[in-house]
Amino acid sequence: MSNDSFIPVFAHRGASAYALENSFKAFEKALELGADGIEIDIQLSKEGTPVVFHDPQLSRLAGINKLVNECTIEELLSFKLGKPWRRLFSTYKIPTFEAVLAWANSQQLPLNIELKSTILDNKSALIQMLHGLTLPIGSHFSSFHYELLEIVKKYKPHYETALIATKKLKWDLLSDYKAIDSVHMHKKYYKPRYLEVCVASGKACRFYAIDGNETFLTNPHPSVIGWITDYPDIVIAKQQRQ
Repeated sequence: MSNDSFIPVFAHRGASAYALENSFKAFEKALELGADGIEIDIQLSKEGTPVVFHDPQLSRLAGINKLVNECTIEELLSFKLGKPWRRLFSTYKIPTFEAVLAWANSQQLPLNIELKSTILDNKSALIQMLHGLTLPIGSHFSSFHYELLEIVKKYKPHYETALIATKKLKWDLLSDYKAIDSVHMHKKYYKPRYLEVCVASGKACRFYAIDGNETFLTNPHPSVIGWITDYPDIVIAKQQRQ
């Protein structure tokens, strides 16, 4: 783990610069590189079983022209993942959230759980997922979809929730977003205007698409509580050089 005085570094889809995104290899690499947590994406199978996969479609990583939520969990676990020319011999598979959670709890590695769009069509599966859920300390939920974070806050009020900023976010009304504790933003939003609105609204910030070259890493704004990056080792090293 990096020094407590540094801002926690979350590995985006695991250490995805070094291994296939959202795979156990990427998660284990993130741990090896000293990441303070991992960011993962949750989609649902046809039955509503949570799996760790970014895209709503399977085409990019599995080469299959179907949506994740059109496939049974049995089908999803059978697909080989990877770049087209490597997929035939790939050992990469879609992990279940249950398996990733068990691993993260065993390592006490915090999770940034991004709730993706397929959950909008099956909110009861999210409620089911939240029942009895135990996460590593420092874990939180994030989403582009405020209504999903409202569900998290209703059923698990003590877990942190973060809204991912888009052009649609009404910054002047940020304090009205009662169901969120923080805002996740692309680094292009690292500007006084947005940082000051977060402070005024009592919301913390995390920034993603961090690559380690950002000048603000060595003197971050007080509202920042996390960096999200494909390169956890580079960002950790940059913070240690301050």
